[in-house]
Amino acid sequence: MAAIDHDTLVAFFENNIAFNLHLGMKVELVEPGHCVLRIPYRPELIGDPWRPALHGGVMSTIIDTAGGLAVFASLDQIGGVSTVDLRVDYLRPGLLEDVFCDATVIRAGNRVAQASMRVLQGPDRSYLAAEGRGVYNITRPDDKK
Repeated sequence: MAAIDHDTLVAFFENNIAFNLHLGMKVELVEPGHCVLRIPYRPELIGDPWRPALHGGVMSTIIDTAGGLAVFASLDQIGGVSTVDLRVDYLRPGLLEDVFCDATVIRAGNRVAQASMRVLQGPDRSYLAAEGRGVYNITRPDDKK
């Protein structure tokens, strides 16, 4: 069985995962082992109205989703990816603007993959708001149920 094609993968992540659709998440780039996702800013994403700052859950969501997509895009067959472990380090308050996450697979084995993610903001995406590391379980189409 072949890998999923680029356009189908983008459409699936943007339109068929209800939470991604709710957040308006967009795939900016996807290639084997790497992706960049974007969540367009809107006021409902504010977590701290006194500061104000982006909600930490928005940052952890884009971190987890980007790591999973980077792993999924590295598969040579259509299979599944699920999160085993996720670490998020919040480094600075999230700005009230679009949020981007750059994810790269560090290592992909037969059953488990690790990815590194960075949440970036600002006009040149140089504002590092958070970093993450994820461990993902890989299932293959021929795995016994």
